[in-house]
Amino acid sequence: MSSISDFKDLRVWQLANEICNTILAISKNTGLKNDFELKSQIDRASGSVADNIAEGFDRDGNKEFVHFLTIAKGSNAEVRSQLERIKQREYISLEEFYELDNKTISLSKQLTSFINYLKSSAIKGTKFKEPIEEYITKN
Repeated sequence: MSSISDFKDLRVWQLANEICNTILAISKNTGLKNDFELKSQIDRASGSVADNIAEGFDRDGNKEFVHFLTIAKGSNAEVRSQLERIKQREYISLEEFYELDNKTISLSKQLTSFINYLKSSAIKGTKFKEPIEEYITKN
């Protein structure tokens, strides 16, 4: 049986953080660095995904966690929309766009799965007390 004690153990947080770091690299190394409004929007939205996963994890129960995961999912959709503009303005290649877009799609699916798991879990307490291996990265 596995349990987790830190949001950093969650695969959804790790993927959200990876996407956020990729966005940061794009904003530093492409013409996006001069598109201040779009750069700011996507930096904030991508950070919001990881931050809401973390905040929800440290709340008192599944209901609040689901609420914050839902917010994270919405911020992830915002990132996807902003990625379209980054692609249209040719700040990234089509290959870079598709790679990042696929990661955001995967994250959305993982968040949906995790939300459904939490909604159906018999355990409603402050921390997980049953195996959730599919949501944990083993070290």
